[in-house]
Amino acid sequence: MTLFLTGSPTRYGEDYFTNDNGFRAEVVAALRAVTGGRRAPRVLLVSAAPDDPGFTKSVEEGMGLCIHRSDIATSAIVMLDRHNADRTAELVRWADWVILCGGHVPTQNRFLHEIGLREILKDYRGVVMGCSAGSMNCAGTVYAHPELPGEAVAPRHTRWLQGLGLTDINIIPHWEQVREARVDGLRLIEDLAFPDSWRHPFYTFRDGGFIKVKDGRSELRGEAWEISRGRMRRICEENQSYPFMNLVFISPHFPQTYWQFCAGARRNGVNVLGIADTNYENLSPELRAQLTDYYKVNDLENYDEMYRAVAWFAHKYGIIDWIESNNEYWLEQDARLRTDFNVTTGIHSDRIAAIRNKSEMKKYYALGGIPTARQIKGSAGRDAIRAFVAKTGYPVIAKPDSGMGASGTFKLQSDAELEAWLDAHPNFGQFVIEEFVTGLLVSYDGIFNSKMEPIFENNSVFPTPVMDIVHDNLDTCYWINKKVPAKLAAIGRRTVKAFGTPSRFVHLEFFQLDRDREGLGKKGDYVGLEVNMRPPGGYTPDMMNYAHSTDVFQIWADMVAFDERRKPEGTAYYCAYASRRDGVAYVHDHREILERYGAQICFQGRVPDALSDDLGNHCFLARLNDKKEIEPFFRFVTERK
Repeated sequence: MTLFLTGSPTRYGEDYFTNDNGFRAEVVAALRAVTGGRRAPRVLLVSAAPDDPGFTKSVEEGMGLCIHRSDIATSAIVMLDRHNADRTAELVRWADWVILCGGHVPTQNRFLHEIGLREILKDYRGVVMGCSAGSMNCAGTVYAHPELPGEAVAPRHTRWLQGLGLTDINIIPHWEQVREARVDGLRLIEDLAFPDSWRHPFYTFRDGGFIKVKDGRSELRGEAWEISRGRMRRICEENQSYPFMNLVFISPHFPQTYWQFCAGARRNGVNVLGIADTNYENLSPELRAQLTDYYKVNDLENYDEMYRAVAWFAHKYGIIDWIESNNEYWLEQDARLRTDFNVTTGIHSDRIAAIRNKSEMKKYYALGGIPTARQIKGSAGRDAIRAFVAKTGYPVIAKPDSGMGASGTFKLQSDAELEAWLDAHPNFGQFVIEEFVTGLLVSYDGIFNSKMEPIFENNSVFPTPVMDIVHDNLDTCYWINKKVPAKLAAIGRRTVKAFGTPSRFVHLEFFQLDRDREGLGKKGDYVGLEVNMRPPGGYTPDMMNYAHSTDVFQIWADMVAFDERRKPEGTAYYCAYASRRDGVAYVHDHREILERYGAQICFQGRVPDALSDDLGNHCFLARLNDKKEIEPFFRFVTERK
């Protein structure tokens, strides 16, 4: 079902569906999805005054004329009122488009219960549109504010009714009219709605604005206000969106660029609720400006503290829609919090091993038909490890089954090195041992929607393996490609589907074989290395922006709020990263680099200490037109004396 909540589908005083805020286009698209575009839709109007033939007839004629003047073709329009109420179930099954008409909320509410519409609509697959009272009655608990003389002072007037349960959103329609409205001498907004809003928030907007509810997501379009806890605030402007969403962002202050994820979400109208282990005043001004609220914990690893923080946000702001850190270190905790708070937009605890443990990854790679290097768990024991190495030959790689980056990774080249490593690591049961595959290390990076479709894709190339950089204290050099090779895009998409991880920013690592290898593929084929269900580290997201002339932080935020991409790409470039290490003498100083590359340098600065093992201490990012420029740039920045 696609649900539209409106005060009126027309602007005040007009007699056709407005095009403002994309309303008419959204309705037409939703109807086309129902009918497949093969026929004109069948329309069922539901009266708000079923026992008043004159009023009902005028509404039927007015809505029919409005639809016609909006250039929306229909095959039939039928009004549901008292005379055909016994055919409600049949008529709803017949209709592609159910329109709940405006009128007196309690009167329509009684009729809806009499005809059992709540139950009938449970499995409805078409389009439902509410107008005024019809929109108000779509809520599970309906706010029927006083509107007729006597209702504001009548002791038996009930303001809260059971509705159709199609949404939990309560609206007060027709902002132009109600903002000055009085009932029994009381101001509708300040004297009636404000006190009642302590029980539930209300949303009010001008005619022509609307709320769309689809696949569990709600989005408001147009100038609108929220009335909550006795106060009123503007939440949206014309031709903008508000997604009715609470995002808990964990550790938004690290890495330091992650405030931009919060900024993108905030631009989309999302309540961004931050949790970190530092005082609020220590957060950067850029981050503080994006947070709706903030909760400080003493220790981000203390789950009881984290649980209390999320519970506090849930009590204050309502249902939590997203919990995310976009950080490898917190993936397991993120999943546990989502599980405990029934947050469905992300990975739960029962799926975390598949994306954290390298041994578990193998099973899902196999499901997707993605070749991977042979591997054995250290827990199999010394004899099994020796037998495995006898099959694969040396070198082999030993790395933690659950770990990040190249930390704790060892390259073993002989029996003697293997035995020495086993003796030095009594915890080798927590490692995996893997055959060594030679080739070019590349990544497939993407942002995927809830249907596991990519809305952004990127390819990074790492000519020097990160393991060698860490172990040998080398300078880091890698680059972003202008476009993703088709073969890599195909295997990257297949990997995401095999792991079953929708609505995520992913960083998938592959080896591109440098020679034919039996059981793995031909030269140039891709072999799965690791999946990382989070953005790539360091400044790589910024490099993507420079390479694709876009904003991946905003693309991610659009996926969160709207399940789609709204930020386009511009001119494509190569973006190269070259780092330096403290205490090393280089041929060219910083001034020479900046003079040589000028405007091509899009960023240069210090790398956070926590990332310096992998990424160096100081980095330069250059945007280049030609691939041939990459290697000279690397040499100029990193040439040592």
